[in-house]
Amino acid sequence: MNILITGGAGFIGSHVVRLFVDKYPQYHIINVDKLTYAGNLANLKDIENRSNYSFVKADICDIETIYALMEKEQVDGVIHLAAESHVDRSIKDPFTFARTNVMGTLSMLQAAKLYWEKLPEKFEGKRFYHISTDEVYGALELSHPEGIDSEMSAHKVYGDTFFTEDRKYQPHSPYSASKASSDHFVRAFHDTYGLPTIITNCSNNYGPYQFPEKLIPLFINNIRHRKPLPVYGKGENVRDWLYVVDHARAIDTIFHKGAISETYNIGGFNEWKNIDIIKVIIKTVDRLLGRPEGADLDLITYVTDRAGHDLRYAIDSRKLKNELGWEPSLQFEEGIELTVRWYLENEEWVENVTSGEYQRYYEDMYKDR
Repeated sequence: MNILITGGAGFIGSHVVRLFVDKYPQYHIINVDKLTYAGNLANLKDIENRSNYSFVKADICDIETIYALMEKEQVDGVIHLAAESHVDRSIKDPFTFARTNVMGTLSMLQAAKLYWEKLPEKFEGKRFYHISTDEVYGALELSHPEGIDSEMSAHKVYGDTFFTEDRKYQPHSPYSASKASSDHFVRAFHDTYGLPTIITNCSNNYGPYQFPEKLIPLFINNIRHRKPLPVYGKGENVRDWLYVVDHARAIDTIFHKGAISETYNIGGFNEWKNIDIIKVIIKTVDRLLGRPEGADLDLITYVTDRAGHDLRYAIDSRKLKNELGWEPSLQFEEGIELTVRWYLENEEWVENVTSGEYQRYYEDMYKDR
């Protein structure tokens, strides 16, 4: 198979690319990335010279380039991860999110449709897999989790309702609105043209190679350098966290075994209040740096809450478990230990992406291509 993965130089995308390149030497993996601030080819240094891997610098909104690439590489499958994803950035600049997340997805869909429908087999054996977010569902209330079944209550939960695949969309930020719109286009292309599509909505990811504007890598880096830890509101917002390697495993499973036109939720059954997760990060960083326990608790600084800040996200991923056999392999305490260790041991990577030096380097490398 020839598989085109968009956003493969980003956080989640790089883990997916690495997994597919390592696991499927008989596949050709084409990584398409525009290399914006969050795209970093250093994330893939260990596989960049593999014979079954190639990188193409391109904008997913450029349908002519994407179509030509699909035709040249005879693409059988698309795993579409490329997206703007930071809520704060979407509040300041919603147009960029609409362009990339909506028009970019539409360009990918149309390019795949135009290329596949002209083939003798048309859509047979093809699939377009779109990765979305749990934020499209809106927000859940905090409540005392009573009356939930034993499978759900075995995990840490902060309410008795969860995001299921049939939940009504209620996006509250420009970011989630752009992703909700892209999801609708994906479903419309299946219903209108028969394009073989799959959608997944995943909870918050964490792990190595995440750009340091996101909560966990930002706070690890700030603790290391004794900088303030800005906490929105009182830190009571709840998120469901999933180790990024487990997300990549889920994508692998769904790409190969998922049913066409289906939606699957991917989550860790692992809810944490922001303030609690911050305290775990502080405790872990302090221990690994040899500092007294709690030495950096004084770095916590409460700031004005973000506009439209959803209170709670919680994914019900039992459909994925029951139908396809996937479940998380790591508990949060295990995953956060691996994550903190990685960031502490890769300070040069953090400094490079924070400074933007890597971006200028790769812009120069590919400017004439």
